[in-house]
Amino acid sequence: MPQAPDDPLRGIILKLSSILAFLCMQTCIKLAGSGIAPGQVTFYRSLFGIVPIIVYLAWRRELRGAYRTSRPFGHFVRSLIGITSMGMGFYGLMHLPLPEVIALGYALPLLSVVFAALLLGEVVRIYRWSAVVVGLFGVLIISWPKLTLFRQGGIGETEALAVVMVLAGACLGALAMVQVRRLLVTETGPTIALYFSTFAALISLATLPFGWGDLAALPLALLIASGLFGGAGQIMMTESYRFADASTIAPFDYSSIIFGIFISLFVFGEIPTLNTMAGSVIVVGAGIFIIYREHKLGLERRNLRRVSSSQNPN
Repeated sequence: MPQAPDDPLRGIILKLSSILAFLCMQTCIKLAGSGIAPGQVTFYRSLFGIVPIIVYLAWRRELRGAYRTSRPFGHFVRSLIGITSMGMGFYGLMHLPLPEVIALGYALPLLSVVFAALLLGEVVRIYRWSAVVVGLFGVLIISWPKLTLFRQGGIGETEALAVVMVLAGACLGALAMVQVRRLLVTETGPTIALYFSTFAALISLATLPFGWGDLAALPLALLIASGLFGGAGQIMMTESYRFADASTIAPFDYSSIIFGIFISLFVFGEIPTLNTMAGSVIVVGAGIFIIYREHKLGLERRNLRRVSSSQNPN
């Protein structure tokens, strides 16, 4: 029987460290420049993201069986969806302020609730449906100034397209999370992460004819660093759940908007818009409410199992 998480402070520190690592990854990609093809960015992020994962598995002496799986096609499907989501997100990152990308990305956990209900048959009651609707309204507030069709150019403008790409990437990311939950029935977290990075590097390499260019030393170094930060972030995020319950850790995901605002202000000189701030408050509130409901329902299920076990000792 697995040991219950018993070091929440350590779990929280690891979670916050993973968020900072992912923000460093995004910052490196944004600093590398907007003219780089999303497929090329994804390739370097995925290829060098393998390095920290391999080091981590070697440290835990689990490297030998890391690629052992009974579901290679499932990993391929998860990777194909995930890499498309990643590429769309990187396009948005290159053309939108960092806080805006982070806030729009909060649509992913909201959409995960929808897809879990539709594809996994999970029961989602009125409280969580209401939170999803409110959260998506917050996303609309953030994106509306760039999606309006009433100005010249409309949705074909670069920023509007970037918003669409980020939101489409969030939809695909939610689908990828559903696939991950299916894989976790038989697969370990590190194996899923390793297969994703490997398949993502190979799939993104197929985009070589579509806009890849020669990179100067600084952009190349930044893209390599983005991969190392991304891989390290995956490891720390996975490790955080070894020391604390998901309901304890999940709310700290939303600290990324605070860190992102500081990075955006001091590194890129970008000031968040009023729409971004107002929409973020709504989306974060909806997300925290969903986490609260998940935690409460989890406690109720555990209590029911405890009562059932006491009534049926055999």
